[in-house]
Formats: sequence, C-alpha cells, structure tokens
Amino acid sequence: MTAAVGFDLDMTLIDSRPGVHAAYQALTAQTGVFVDADLAVTRLGPPLRTELREWFPADEVEQAVLTYRALYPDYAIEPTVPTPGAVEALEAVRALGFRVVIVTSKLGRLAARHLEHLGMTADELAGDLFAEGKAAALVEHGVRWYVGDHVGDMVAATTAGVPGIGVTTGPCSAAELLAAGATHILPDLTGLPALLEKIAVGNRPAAG
Repeated sequence: MTAAVGFDLDMTLIDSRPGVHAAYQALTAQTGVFVDADLAVTRLGPPLRTELREWFPADEVEQAVLTYRALYPDYAIEPTVPTPGAVEALEAVRALGFRVVIVTSKLGRLAARHLEHLGMTADELAGDLFAEGKAAALVEHGVRWYVGDHVGDMVAATTAGVPGIGVTTGPCSAAELLAAGATHILPDLTGLPALLEKIAVGNRPAAG
C-alpha cells in the first residue's frame, strides 16, 4: 500500500462555518431548542454529540443528532468553501506520490457530500472518529503525517505514532497544537506543499 498524507476535514480542508451555522439555525427552528450557532461554529472539531449536549437534555440528544444530520445536506453543503491552499495541498500530496486520506469526526456520507460538491477527492475517507479514535484509521490507511486544526487531531497523530502537522485555521492556537504534540505548525495549508517537499525527502513512495 502506497503511503499517505492524512487530513482532518472541518477547518483543515474546508471552512464549513457558514454552512454549519445555517444548519444549527435550522435545527433551532425545527426543534424549538435554542442552539447558539455563533458560539457553536467557534469550536468545530469534536463530535456533533459533544456540541448538542450543551443545548439539549440528555434524553433528546440522539434525536437531535438525527434531525441535524437530516437538515445538514440542505443547509451546510452549498455555503462551504475550501480553506486557503487546500486544493493545492491535495495536488501536492499526489505530485509527491502519496495518497490522500481524510479522517474526520464528521459522518462519512456527509463528508463525502462536501468533497463531491467542492471537487476534492480522497483515496480513503473515514468518518465519525475523533482524537484517539482516529488513530486506528490512520494506521490502517498507511498515513505518514496527519494534518489537522484541532488538539484532538494532534492526539490522533501521536496515538498513531506519526507526526502531526497543525494548522491554525480552526479553534486551536499554535501553542495549543504544539502542547498537544504537533511537530510542525502552519498558519494555513498554503505552506504545506513546501513543508512536505522538505520533510518527505527520503520518505517518498517507490516508483511503480
């Protein structure tokens, strides 16, 4: 199996804040339970249930998850855009001979909708995973480096025994990402191609 570079999705490859904001507003309208969408989009990364537990009684969380996910395609796909440098970063990974693997806390079928809408492709996509839970997928799919915006992503990389590359496009600061185990920090993905060129020397997949 050809080695891969792994990526988180929300706020790493895509800026889903406008769409998620709209989806939370729609959830409020449908359920009558107030969700502060402005606040919720500042802390994207953990699983959906983590956020919904802040707003719904415990016995209503699972139904809220189902309702949100049913609303999501109509509200969250269209407004979402790639983060700066994301498209070029994926191209650079493939130019270096590596596969692209996306491991995200978002449900896989919804993540796939985002990728399809934006014309972004992954060789492997694993969803509904967070922090240590991502590690098995990173190992299974041959990920050599994992790129993410959240401290949970750096925990995933450390647990999997691979370097974590932190980007500060999400809710976590450079200091927080470093404290969580990041080996490199970038302000966004525009710098990833040059970094990969530097750190991938000697680690490129064999030709053929």
